[in-house]
Amino acid sequence: METRAIGSLDASVVGLGCNNFGGRVDEAATKEVVDAAIDAGDTLFDTADIYGGTKSEEFLGRAVGNRRDRVLLATKFGGPIGGGPGGASAAYVHQAVDASLGRLGTDRIDLYQLHFPDNATPLEETLGALDEIVRAGKVREIGCSNFSADMIDQATKISRDRDLARFVSVQNEYSLLRRGPETQGVLDACKRDGRAFIPYFPLASGVLTGKYRRGTPPAPGTRLAGIPAERSEQALSDKVFDRVEALAGWAEDHGHTLLDLAFAWLLARHDVASVIAGATRPEQVHANAAAASWTLSDDELQEIDAVIERAKSE
Repeated sequence: METRAIGSLDASVVGLGCNNFGGRVDEAATKEVVDAAIDAGDTLFDTADIYGGTKSEEFLGRAVGNRRDRVLLATKFGGPIGGGPGGASAAYVHQAVDASLGRLGTDRIDLYQLHFPDNATPLEETLGALDEIVRAGKVREIGCSNFSADMIDQATKISRDRDLARFVSVQNEYSLLRRGPETQGVLDACKRDGRAFIPYFPLASGVLTGKYRRGTPPAPGTRLAGIPAERSEQALSDKVFDRVEALAGWAEDHGHTLLDLAFAWLLARHDVASVIAGATRPEQVHANAAAASWTLSDDELQEIDAVIERAKSE
């Protein structure tokens, strides 16, 4: 599988999102999914300390086992765990990284990401603590998630002015249906500093897999079946399906699936380093990996935009 740079890391262009582990996926199924991902050539495994109530890190670490040198382990910190405060204070950074290292069963984290901005803690303090754990060898690279363009630029200036470790990646929501990073300047901010972008929810919570149907409630066990009805109705509105059905038709006309298109479209953005998608079964892992083989031309990208605009106006 092709790889792209995330700082000094060489990551597969399709990675595995591990947010299902410890929740919708038990430990035995986690190992099956991880085995399939490694076999498919995935090297980037992205989790967080809050996923599965910390079980995701534990399950992932045990599933990787003695193959640690074949993978890149990315995790996140900052969300509250077990009623704790979370955040990004210096003290919490040191506490959180040691806890994640223990759960993952490793001596280093390849990409350590601040999960959410912490408005109560100066960014200088957070970056200072992250720099310390990088220098201590506990973490190879650092990244951020859910940051705005202004926050990214601010972090860049702090790291440069104080000679601190810098965020080498930004992980925000981005997909064919959710294009905020384009309109809000986040991709431009990444480009200014040569920072990698990692989209989460690349399949729009499964909507871009084609498994949901207009006018049909989400099937039990699917991601959208487990969220509040109001959010599910919004994700599966007629306006959304107008675009989804138009995109599925375009992909079919070109000999591909809607899922293939979702991955290929993201990977046509050179700022995107790796598309991380969750999976609950090995066959989903293989379908995600195979989708990376489709390369879209500039003309095709323009056609896709036209398809979306027509669907919006109908």
